[in-house]
Amino acid sequence: MRARRRVAFTVALVAALAVSVNGCGGGGSGSGGSGGSSSSNNATTAQSQSATAAKGAVSLRSEGTKPQHGGSIVYGVEAETAGGYCLPQAELAISGIMVTDAIYDTLTVPNAAGTDYVPYLVKSVTPNATYDSWTITLRPGIKFQNGEALDADALKLNLDSFRGKNPHLAPRLFAFVFQDIKDVTVTDPLSVVVTTTRPWPSFPSQLYSTGRLGIAAPAQLNNGDTCPTNMIGTGPFKLDHWTPNQELVVTRNPNYWRNGLPYLDKITFRVVAESAQRTIGLQSGQLDIIHSSTGVDITQLRKLADQGKINMTLAFQAAEVGFGMLNTKKAPFDDINGRKAIAYGTNREEIKTLHNLDVFPVANGPFAPDQLGYLKDPGYPKYSLKKAKEYKKKYEDAHGGKFPTLTILSWNEPDTVKLAEQTKEQMRKVGINVEIEEADQATLITRGLGGDFQNLFFRNYPGGDPDGNYVWWHSGSPVNFGRFSDPVIDKLLEQGRVTADRAKRAQIYQAINREFAKQVWAAWTFLQGWAIAAQTNVHGACGPALPDGGKPRCILAGIHETVGLWVSK
Repeated sequence: MRARRRVAFTVALVAALAVSVNGCGGGGSGSGGSGGSSSSNNATTAQSQSATAAKGAVSLRSEGTKPQHGGSIVYGVEAETAGGYCLPQAELAISGIMVTDAIYDTLTVPNAAGTDYVPYLVKSVTPNATYDSWTITLRPGIKFQNGEALDADALKLNLDSFRGKNPHLAPRLFAFVFQDIKDVTVTDPLSVVVTTTRPWPSFPSQLYSTGRLGIAAPAQLNNGDTCPTNMIGTGPFKLDHWTPNQELVVTRNPNYWRNGLPYLDKITFRVVAESAQRTIGLQSGQLDIIHSSTGVDITQLRKLADQGKINMTLAFQAAEVGFGMLNTKKAPFDDINGRKAIAYGTNREEIKTLHNLDVFPVANGPFAPDQLGYLKDPGYPKYSLKKAKEYKKKYEDAHGGKFPTLTILSWNEPDTVKLAEQTKEQMRKVGINVEIEEADQATLITRGLGGDFQNLFFRNYPGGDPDGNYVWWHSGSPVNFGRFSDPVIDKLLEQGRVTADRAKRAQIYQAINREFAKQVWAAWTFLQGWAIAAQTNVHGACGPALPDGGKPRCILAGIHETVGLWVSK
C-alpha cells in the first residue's frame, strides 16, 4: 500500500484491518557492534527473475552453528503502531506485525513456500466435504502469558472478537473479513466448529491473515479500555513495557509452548522512521537488526554485507505491490480517461532505475510472480507520453475544462517524498500539475479510510492465498481504499472464494488482474522487496523448524519470525 515507503505505503490491515536513533544500543551479549563471526557470503539477493515464483532468501543464521540462549537485541522498525495492539481493531503495518509476532501466535502459518497454511497453535483445521464447516482443534497444554489456558472457550472468544461479536470491542476490518462466518460452536475442551454461509476452501489462510490474527488472552479481550495496551498472548515473548514513539520491550516467555524457544532474553523494538537512519544505526552499533524496503538503502546494505560487516537477506517472496492508490470517487480518477492519463504518463522503468536503483522489479498488476493471479502482461498501460497527453485531452474535452491539479498524499519519510517528487516531474511532462502533501503513517491510514485523498502512495496485496484480497477489492468493503465498484471484480472474488480447484482459481484471479489493467483502478509501480540486515552475531531470522516439521518461512511480505533469533557470544 505496506507506501512500504516510496510509492508503496504499507497499509495496515486497518482496524477491523519517528524518531532518529539517539539512544544506547542493545544490552547484554547480544548488543550490536562488530563482534561475532562473519560469513564469507553474508549477502543474499533473491529477486524475481521470471514469471515463476520469486525465491526466498537464506536465513541469517550461520548454517551448522548451534543456536545459543541468552542475550538481547535492539530491532529498528520503521513506524509506531498508533492506537495500540488490541488485535481485532488494531491498525497493523509491518512494524506492528513484527511486534505482534513476538507477543502473539497465530492459529496457522504459511509454509516455507508461502503457498499453503499449516497448523501452528492448532493441531488441525479440518473441513467437511463442502468446505462450509471447519473443525479447529487446538494443541493441548498451551497457556497465555498470564497463566490462562488456551482452550476452546478462549478460541471462540477470539474468533467472536474478530467478527464483531464481543460486546467489549468494535472491530471494523475483521468484521468484514469474517462476515461469511455463521457461527462458532465449542464442541469439546480443545475444539470449536466454525460454520460458514457458503463454501470457503481458503479459510485456513484467513486464520493467519498476514500475521494479524494473533490469539489474545481473555483478560485482554474482555476489557475494551485496556485492550490496546494490555498485551497478553501465547507468543515467545511477553510485554515488559511500551513507550509510544520510542520503544517497546519484550522479554522471554519462560513457559512458551515450543520447548527450548525462544533463544533471546529480550528484544527492544525501537522506532526509527527514516530508512537511512536505520542503516546508520546498524553501522554504528546502536541497532542490532533492521528491516528496509528502499532501493538506496538496500544497495548500501548489500555493500556492507559483501564486505563481511553485516548479515543480510533480501526477498520478494509473497511480496506486496507498490502503487498509487487512486480515489475513484474524486476527480480526475472518477473518469477512466483521468486514470489512463496517469498510468500512461508514469515511467515505471525510470522509477525502477533512478529511484529504486534497479533493486525492485516493475509491477504490472496486483499480484507478485509467486501468486495464483500473476500474469507477466495483463494489459496494463505501458509508458507513452503521447498517449498520456491524448487521455489528458479526452478528460478535458469530456469535462469542459483544464485537467485538475493532482495532489499526491505521501508518507513524510524522505525516500517516499523523493518518489513523489519524481512522479511530479513525470506528470509535468504530461502537462499535469502536481502538489505534494506529506503526512505521518498513522495519518495516511486515517485519511485512506476516510477517502480524504486523490492519489495516495501505497503498498499492499501481499502474497499468499489471493482470497485475502477480497477485503481490499470488494465494492462493499470498508477498506476498499480506492472506492472502486467493479461488478466484474466482485463476481470473480465471489467465485474465487468458493472454488477449491487450484487451476480454476488461478484463472479466476488472472481475470481479476486483467480487469484491474482494463479499468486502471490503481497506478502500479514496482514489486516491493524487503531486506533484513543484522550484525554478524545476530542469527535466526528465518526461524526454527515448524512445530510439525518442515522448513520455516523466511521473509514473506516483509514479515519474518522473531522466535528463532539468537546471538552468538
